[in-house]
Amino acid sequence: MRKRVVVAVVIMVAVVFGGAFAFQRKLVFLPTGGPLPPAGDVLPGGRDVTLTTGDGLRLAAWYFPVDSTRATVLVAPGNAGNRRMRVPLARALTARGLSVLLVDYRGYGGNPGAPTEAGLALDVRAAREFLVGDAGVRPERLLYFGESLGAAVAAELAVEHPPAGLVLRSPFTDLASVGARHYPFLPVRWLLLDEFATERHVARVAAPVTVVYGSADSIVPPGQSRAVAAAAGASTVVVAGADHNDPVLLDGTRLVDAITDLAP
Repeated sequence: MRKRVVVAVVIMVAVVFGGAFAFQRKLVFLPTGGPLPPAGDVLPGGRDVTLTTGDGLRLAAWYFPVDSTRATVLVAPGNAGNRRMRVPLARALTARGLSVLLVDYRGYGGNPGAPTEAGLALDVRAAREFLVGDAGVRPERLLYFGESLGAAVAAELAVEHPPAGLVLRSPFTDLASVGARHYPFLPVRWLLLDEFATERHVARVAAPVTVVYGSADSIVPPGQSRAVAAAAGASTVVVAGADHNDPVLLDGTRLVDAITDLAP
């Protein structure tokens, strides 16, 4: 009888761990699909653009150029939604004289492909190539903004292609650390296929870095955002009482100030 119980427990554990491994990217990446309206319909002067990735995908994005712009912001979004959710941020930044590129990763916003860490790295490189190539943005006038999971994506890009400045909103140290908080019953670090090692990346970034986070973040522990800031030697902006998805961390004044303050 005892042997049967042990076998049953082993089978149950194997099923749980196997399912977690097989479906982990369904838990990490939460895309909203399309179709989406033209960029000009969501913000005057907006342009629909296509980004071509190193592995041959063609990704739709929205570009909001400003005449005589101070700088241009490449927005690396978090793990959920699509670019339409980031329009309030684009509106706030263009009002400050900054041009903005809103990216949707592969698998988001009706784009082809399935998201992975390696794929997202290709996607933001395609976004940067569009800006410095087709749009004619000088690299020294380019800012990166990374939101949550996108903070890891932007930080990794900044190691290879340093921007004028890097703003990270609600960054975690690495995906396993934040995953372990939400799934303490799983050996998350052993199971994960994607690392998203924000803390390790920012330690190698030469550009000025600012970290913005909410003191009441229930998804990314504030201590992890502080650890990222410490690794980067970054300035910090703490939004008191703000949770991870509160509007104040989408387009609030303190967030927008943090981005514009780094503009050359």
